[in-house]
Amino acid sequence: MRKQLILASSSPRRQELLRQVNVPFVVRPANVDESQVMTIDPVDKVKQLAMLKGRHVHLKHSDEVILAADTVVSYNNSIFEKPQNQHEAREMMSALSGKSHDVYTGVMIRSSDHEVTFVERTQVEFYELTEAEINWYISTDDPYDKAGAYGIQSQGAVFVKGIIGDYFNVVGLPLSRTVKALKEFEIYPQ
Repeated sequence: MRKQLILASSSPRRQELLRQVNVPFVVRPANVDESQVMTIDPVDKVKQLAMLKGRHVHLKHSDEVILAADTVVSYNNSIFEKPQNQHEAREMMSALSGKSHDVYTGVMIRSSDHEVTFVERTQVEFYELTEAEINWYISTDDPYDKAGAYGIQSQGAVFVKGIIGDYFNVVGLPLSRTVKALKEFEIYPQ
C-alpha cells in the first residue's frame, strides 16, 4: 500500500519545496491557535508549534503520513515571527541590519504508529541596510507573510551577506533532512 503525505500547512513555500524534489503530497492545513505556545525559547517554540500543527491534523487512513513545520527567526534572545504591519517589519529589518541571526524550523512527521520531530538551525548574516533600503522593502508585499520580515527566496535575498547551514531551512523547510526522515515513513521522491 502506497503512503500518502499530508502537508499540514498552506505555506506556498513549503509546497514549492516538496514539488521541487518531486515528493507528492496533499495539503490539509492545520488551523491552530499558535498563541497557546508561550515559550520564548526559539527551539522549543518551533518544535512545540510543529507538534501542535501535526497533531491537529487527523489521520483519515492508516496509509497517511502528516508533515508539519514551523519557522521563526531569532536575534538577540528575541523571536521574530511574521510582522503584523510596516512598523513591526521596519523594527525587525533594522534589528537584523549588519548582524547575524538564527532561523529555526521545527518539523514533525507522524503516522499512526511512528513519530519524528527535529529542529534545524541556519545562521544568516545581513549586510548593513540603509534607511532607503528598509523603506523600499517594507513598502513591498514581501515581508508580511514571512518570519523575520524577509524572504531569502524573494526580494529579501538582496540583504543576505551569507549563511551557515541549510538554505532551504530559511525558506521554511530543511529539505534534505525532511526527505531523509520521510523515508522512515516509506515516503520517497517520485
